[in-house]
Amino acid sequence: MKLLLVYDVPDDRLRTRVAAVCLDYGLVRIQYSAFFGELSANYQEEMMLKLRRRVGRFPCNIQLFPIGERELRLRRIIHVADREAQPQPALGLARP
Repeated sequence: MKLLLVYDVPDDRLRTRVAAVCLDYGLVRIQYSAFFGELSANYQEEMMLKLRRRVGRFPCNIQLFPIGERELRLRRIIHVADREAQPQPALGLARP
């Protein structure tokens, strides 16, 4: 089943550990704190248990949303890729 996992973790080290677990389960990062992928219900439960153990008593908010095929087909995306910064000519400073 496809899923979206989003999280808000204030601690930098813990946030890195949460992301590592998501990557270990084959999820793909789609935003800084959002992952998307496909996992069976058993693996979803296993991953959430692992995340629960990792965060311990640290403040955090981790949410997993199963997404059906119908909802996925209705998804709309706007993605603008970063472009390398183009150097701008210095106006009135350079002489030929």
